[in-house]
Amino acid sequence: MRIPRPLQQLLRPFEGAARSAAFLTVGALIQVGSLFTLSVPWLNGGPTRALSCVAAVLGMLAVVGAASPVLSVAQRRRFRTRLGVEIPAPAAAGGVLRWLRSESAWRQVRYHLVMGPLIAAGGVCVLLLWAASFVAATIYVWVWVVPPEYRPTGYATQGGYLTAVGIAGLYGSAWLSGALARVDTRAALTRLGPSRAEQLERRVEEVTEARAGVVDAADAERRRIERDLHDGAQQRLVSLAVNLGLAKVTMPDLPDDARKVIDAAHREAKEAIAELQDLVRGLHPAVLEDRGLDAALSGLAERAPLPVRVKVDLASRPAQAVEAVAYFVVSEALANVVKHAQASRVDVTVERFGGILLVVVSDDGVGGADPSGGTGLAGLAKRVASVDGTFSFSSPVGGPTVVTVELPCAL
Repeated sequence: MRIPRPLQQLLRPFEGAARSAAFLTVGALIQVGSLFTLSVPWLNGGPTRALSCVAAVLGMLAVVGAASPVLSVAQRRRFRTRLGVEIPAPAAAGGVLRWLRSESAWRQVRYHLVMGPLIAAGGVCVLLLWAASFVAATIYVWVWVVPPEYRPTGYATQGGYLTAVGIAGLYGSAWLSGALARVDTRAALTRLGPSRAEQLERRVEEVTEARAGVVDAADAERRRIERDLHDGAQQRLVSLAVNLGLAKVTMPDLPDDARKVIDAAHREAKEAIAELQDLVRGLHPAVLEDRGLDAALSGLAERAPLPVRVKVDLASRPAQAVEAVAYFVVSEALANVVKHAQASRVDVTVERFGGILLVVVSDDGVGGADPSGGTGLAGLAKRVASVDGTFSFSSPVGGPTVVTVELPCAL
């Protein structure tokens, strides 16, 4: 059945009111044990001596503090099931003494000693207001239940006033229920959950893990493309070049024009193979994955048009992503030296100190390199930062130019 629009407007303040009222009811029930603990020492008049009062207060604090983990679990479950609000538990302190010294423990104790009882008391008052308002709003029903001879005189006018007050009380109860639930939510999020610093720390860990996953995925994709090019397109080009070479050898009586075309095609095929090999090495050299960083950097040094001395001192291989970054740093640095430095030699050093992989590339060129001049150094810095590494660059006029990279790797 479709509810008329005016009636929808009248009922809108009650949307979610039942859920808020149930939420406050469960909160009051959870706090009964805490409230009972707080009231036990003061039953039958309570302690009369000052020392007894101090002992009673300390005893209450100790009991509530010991019960805080259980109360916190119950409260988090209440928020999750009744409001759909997820309050993550603070990081485990590890041991009772460390938990007692932690900030999160005392935040929880303060909630259960102060905020929880106050909000529970407020919730009981709101629930009583709900009950009283409902009775007042339905006063005519209650009056009609009473036999006519027992009905008070003038009940019709008084019942109208009570009905109006009851309806206003129902609207007020709905608003108070939502407001108190919001106050309780804000208090619980700041006291039962992780602190702002812990949330930021968790967020940094999540972002770091996500970024590491993206870096690993990108590196795996580069390796896949390298394998596809090496096993597919490169092999087809090699086969084409071989067939063209065989055609030149096995068909000597070809016309000159045809021979020129075959020669040109053969030359283009070999040049395409060389370019594709360079592209494959730029994506992810197979030797890096098969034989490690030492062999891959030695291959770079052999292909360089100037003397390159490579020193690699690694007791074990770092992670694949770190190896790839170190390789591309050296590759790009050597390319910059060849293009711009006018150097006669280059020194490449790769060493591991604890959890740090140190990569140093230095040359004896003219120096004066500008990272903002399109030399690829800015891209190198970003690539290094993708694995939480540090990139430093020194190139005074007259040389030498030194590129230093520190990459974190697991011990």
